[in-house]
Amino acid sequence: MLLRLLLPMALLAACEATPPPHRPEIDGARALEYVHTQLAFGPRVPGTEGHRQMAAWLDSLLRTRADTVVVQSWDHEAVDGAVLPLRNVIARYRPEQADRLLFLAHWDTRPMSDAPGSPDPTQPVPGANDGGSGVAVLLAMADALAALPPEIGVDLLFVDGEDYGDFGVDRDVLLGSRYYAANPLPGPKPRFAVLFDMVGDRDLQIHPEGYSLTGAPRVVEYVWRVAREIGVGAVFPDTPRHTVTDDHVPLQQAGFQAINLIDFDYPPWHTPDDTLDKVSAESLKAVAEVGMAVIRRKGQ
Repeated sequence: MLLRLLLPMALLAACEATPPPHRPEIDGARALEYVHTQLAFGPRVPGTEGHRQMAAWLDSLLRTRADTVVVQSWDHEAVDGAVLPLRNVIARYRPEQADRLLFLAHWDTRPMSDAPGSPDPTQPVPGANDGGSGVAVLLAMADALAALPPEIGVDLLFVDGEDYGDFGVDRDVLLGSRYYAANPLPGPKPRFAVLFDMVGDRDLQIHPEGYSLTGAPRVVEYVWRVAREIGVGAVFPDTPRHTVTDDHVPLQQAGFQAINLIDFDYPPWHTPDDTLDKVSAESLKAVAEVGMAVIRRKGQ
């Protein structure tokens, strides 16, 4: 992810009708266990054994929870000469419904810990928060959707190859979201998309992100309002802080109304210290509850 500073700006004002009651659906401890399971595979770098095992686990898990699962598989030749076997996994609920929402996260991890000041740039990133947390939120939502199916169509998209290459020169990154944007599923486009990335930080603060505000401001306003109404507004301050090149950008470029939920103020980012102890069940639960509330309100 490429970071740029964003000057503070006001969110769009909104008329707030009386919200429907929110029924909690997410087991935070189970979501944290999903992070633990991912870390047990080791680094999920494309082409490694951990990546292969993670893909098989995701596929088998989702087939017991979703109405249908679609797998997009392709090979990508990286600048370093490696041929990366990549796979997007899409869990679909009510696939016959034209009115749909899309939620996504990347499931791969970075092959090098190259953040400034990293203690060992040669080591792969464990990816507890950067990769693991977004996947855990989607899986927690999959559990809730299996227990009580949605009234509208929902797609949970696990994208591959987000973090392999060089964000500074836009090379070998965001591969899964770019593939999905160029090869969308048949049928109507989802009304909007919400990306979860680095959402498990113990000190979670998700500020409105710059490209989200410029590309889908009404979706930002709506999601932040839902967070306030279900009682987790403290996790979602309404002051913008960062602009981040992430998986929502290729979707925006393809015409999707897409936003990014991300806490970029995370010191272990792209270091070997992105480990399980940096992630909390409470943070994962708060974010997944927002996602479920958006679904239960049918994105309205």
